[in-house]
Amino acid sequence: MKYAGLIPAAALLISGAAAGCSNYNEPSGPARTHISAASVHLKGGANSEPSFIDNGLTLTSNGALAGLGNEDLVVTLTATANATATCTNQGGNQAPGQNPAPVTVSGSQSIPASEIKNGNVNFSVTTEGPVTPIPGAPGCPNPNWTEDITDLAFTSATITVEQPAGTLVLTVSCTFSAPTSNGAVSKQDVVCS
Repeated sequence: MKYAGLIPAAALLISGAAAGCSNYNEPSGPARTHISAASVHLKGGANSEPSFIDNGLTLTSNGALAGLGNEDLVVTLTATANATATCTNQGGNQAPGQNPAPVTVSGSQSIPASEIKNGNVNFSVTTEGPVTPIPGAPGCPNPNWTEDITDLAFTSATITVEQPAGTLVLTVSCTFSAPTSNGAVSKQDVVCS
């Protein structure tokens, strides 16, 4: 009889604790799921590569990514090219410029998480054009001339993927077997790693 009073008190204590725990896994606000990128890669298998288009003064790369999480991402294309330039004197006469130093251009594409479906998304990123005229006209007879870049022949490109912005999840480095000329770059002329 001595313990009879303790049993209802213990049962009340246990049921109260269980009731308190029943809300433990329920979110207090909207449920949020966070899935981070596991193994981001180019979609299409082990030998897949992005495609490239030489637009004259810019380079575009298209491809598809897989293995993404559900956060916004940034795809950046950085490319190195040999520039063709024209020198113009103060009288308006033009002459071919000497070969300027290689030029590096880049561009980025932001892709919101809402566009990612089952860890997959397509990208199309284009570099900005080069700075032209070239300050100081180093490829011209003297600095009083104006040196304008008229074409870029791309020799290499690097694609980086950040998810979220600031967290690098993929780098693809590509070289072109010969400098590009305007138009689509043949897959046979691209080697990526």
